[in-house]
Amino acid sequence: MAAPSGDGSCEDFTEFQEILRVMRTIDDRIVHELNTTVPTVSFAGKIDAGQTCKQLYQSLQDAHASRDKAIKRCIAQTSTAVNNLQAERLKDSDNLALIKLLRKEQSKLKFLKSELNVEEVVNDRSLKVFNERCRLHYKPPKTE
Repeated sequence: MAAPSGDGSCEDFTEFQEILRVMRTIDDRIVHELNTTVPTVSFAGKIDAGQTCKQLYQSLQDAHASRDKAIKRCIAQTSTAVNNLQAERLKDSDNLALIKLLRKEQSKLKFLKSELNVEEVVNDRSLKVFNERCRLHYKPPKTE
């Protein structure tokens, strides 16, 4: 399942959300993927469930890391922009266009930070479903 690299622009939050939505396809389809690739008991001998689960786990981890990196990159870029705009506002506190732009960037930063929470929920859900179906076939390495 090829997904965008997450190198899209952080300028347009709506565009960035769309990129994340596409990147979350693997998580959205985890149940279908498990149902079509991990064998039931009656077909257990025909497919190497351990290898299948291992590959799916690696795909999930790669997707999660890619999205996390993209979100954090945009948070860093937007934080820098907010800091720069705040410094400019100190020099020119009457500039309404500057104040409006600062508020826009602050809102975008808040939305980007909320995407980290969304990402945590999506990741937890996917790993829960994965573990329910693959726990007998593959034990992922411990993280953290």
